[in-house]
Amino acid sequence: MRSSIFFLLFLFCNVQAVLAAEKQQFALSEGMVNPGYHEKPAWFKESFLDLGEDIEEASSLDKRILLYFYQDGCPYCGKLLKDNFADAEIAAYSKQHFEVIAINMWGDREVTSADGQATTEKNFAKSLKVQFTPTLVFLNEQGKVLLRINGYFAPHKFMTALQYVAQRKENEIKPGEFFRQQNPAKATGKLHVKTTNLAKTGDLFDLSNRAGNKPLLVIFGQKTCKACDELHLDILQREKVKQSLQPFDVVVLDTWSEDPVITPSGIKQPGRQWANTLGIQYNPSLVFFDAKGNEVFRTGGYLKSFHIKGAMDYVSSGAYLEQPEFQRYLRGVTDELHRQGIEYNLMD
Repeated sequence: MRSSIFFLLFLFCNVQAVLAAEKQQFALSEGMVNPGYHEKPAWFKESFLDLGEDIEEASSLDKRILLYFYQDGCPYCGKLLKDNFADAEIAAYSKQHFEVIAINMWGDREVTSADGQATTEKNFAKSLKVQFTPTLVFLNEQGKVLLRINGYFAPHKFMTALQYVAQRKENEIKPGEFFRQQNPAKATGKLHVKTTNLAKTGDLFDLSNRAGNKPLLVIFGQKTCKACDELHLDILQREKVKQSLQPFDVVVLDTWSEDPVITPSGIKQPGRQWANTLGIQYNPSLVFFDAKGNEVFRTGGYLKSFHIKGAMDYVSSGAYLEQPEFQRYLRGVTDELHRQGIEYNLMD
């Protein structure tokens, strides 16, 4: 009897220790709590992470699966939860059409993929090449990726993405074209070509024949794009970002232009066709190429100056060659800033 009591006390203490460790794991040094862990809406699906079963259950309810990848202290995850999923219209539409499943980008919970393979959250995220948080992956009834959002989308664009998948538009129209048709956002109505520092060859940009040995940054945008306005009129005008932009050849292209361009691989085609081939879904998107014309990195969601500068430095320094995970690279950057006592704001 006494031994049973001691065993129960031992078990209780160990459980408490585990819970305390988990609590500490999700608390940040600045006192910021990971919004993806503590603040996700109560209506998110409490899943055992057996995606085959989740897909089957969602299909029986005429819903689709939305995987939400997050990480500790991610301000964009907080923005997604606060500005998007907390919006009454978006929340109602999401609950009606989706089973939303949260997955920790660095987590150790077991995940069984749609094809029955057992792994962990972090390895599952790695297999899907999750580089940003939030990353949102929409699955069809066979567990295939229908649409992917790498980063934060503003509420009106996010709602459009939900509508695209919920209305099963994937066999009718490309996501980018659907977004363009549905986008009501007001903007300056101008393509910010002044950011371009490359000269045209004749009447077009020849990105396969550049002088020097610089990496190339292609910024895809459009005229009616508030986020493009913010990128060019604010973020790229900041002195530190300007310095990070200097190592690059830069060209700004209209995602919807019929004007021809010669791609880094030497193919002459309309800019619109190239953007479609690259799978550009968000404006602005920053696509980075090395000096030989190979794509090495890209952004495809709403980002503030810290992450824009970080992406530029990640490529220009060659850090991507040694550290393939962008978030781990940024962790190193923020750790160094903390060490030096330098203040920064991820959402400035």
